[in-house]
Formats: sequence, C-alpha cells, structure tokens
Amino acid sequence: MQKKPFLHIGMRNIKTALATTLTALLYLLAGKNPTFACIGTVFGVGSDMENSKLNGGNRFFGTVFGGVLGMLLFSIYIKVYPDAEILRYPASETVKYHPLILLLLAIGVSALIIVSVAFKWPGAIQPGGVMLCILLFTTPAESYILYSINRIVDTGIGVLIALGVNLLFPREKVVGAMEKMNLKKSESEETSM
Repeated sequence: MQKKPFLHIGMRNIKTALATTLTALLYLLAGKNPTFACIGTVFGVGSDMENSKLNGGNRFFGTVFGGVLGMLLFSIYIKVYPDAEILRYPASETVKYHPLILLLLAIGVSALIIVSVAFKWPGAIQPGGVMLCILLFTTPAESYILYSINRIVDTGIGVLIALGVNLLFPREKVVGAMEKMNLKKSESEETSM
C-alpha cells in the first residue's frame, strides 16, 4: 500500500476551503464581517456528513447555550452593578469588575455543562464556555444582547453552509469523480501496489 505524503491535501481540506470561501463571499457581498460565520463553517466541515453534524452541532448548540446563559447572567450583573464594568484601577486602563462576575461565571459554567449534557450535546461545552466568557468579560453592556444574537445567527449560517457543502460533495461522490478523471488512484490500485 502506498503511503500518503506528509503534506496531503485531502477531501476535508478542499471542502473546508470551499465552504469557508463561500461563507466569506456571501457575507462580504452582504457587507457584513464573515469572521464568526467562517468559524462556524470550519467547525462544521467534517470528514463525512455524520462528523459534520456532530462538530457543527457542537459549535452551534454551544454558541446558543453560552449565548443565552451569558445574556441572562450579564443582565443580572449590569442590573446589580450598572457601573461596575466601567470602573478603572487608579492610573491604569485595566477594567475592574465587581467580584459578582466571578460568581456569575461559576454559575454559568456549571449551568452550561448541565444544559449541554441534558440536551445530549456534551461537545457544546467548550464553544459554549468561550461564548460565555466573551459575553461576561469583553462585550460592552450596551451591545451584549445584539452581540449574542449575531454570534448565534452567524454560527448557524456557517454551520449550515458547511453541512450543505458536505451534502453536495460527499466523500464517495468526489473520490469517484476524481478516479474517473484519473486524478486519484482507485482503492484497488492503491492496495495492489
């Protein structure tokens, strides 16, 4: 059997490049920043459709769970301490948060794990945790809801594009087409070498 070269451009590579480029093109044509949709696309392209559903689902549901929890917890934070996120240490530009934010983070991470496991999406914990931390620590109070909704929508669009590319170009179909064009040796030719 012939070994693959160390640097190999395979189907997942091609499909990921195609899907992210398509995502970016659509967003740029709409005059929007494609970053988060492209991230959703990268997460959503797998080696096959089943893998794409799992990885894309993890990213999407993580973003939804983390976004909803983050909006809820951040709304509590700014209601209790409306000026806390803008207090600064003396002679410094470092943001000073009230210690309540740490309690809300702990509650949020725990709730995120419980929700992700309850909905049978344990792989959503990591992307959900990222979303939760971004909302609690970097998103301005005046835009946290819009930010969350935009990230959820962008991630969903990116994942849907990834699933669409994987559906249109399943591995078997593409490998068969490449064999017909003599761009790839068939499995029987590779094993006979």
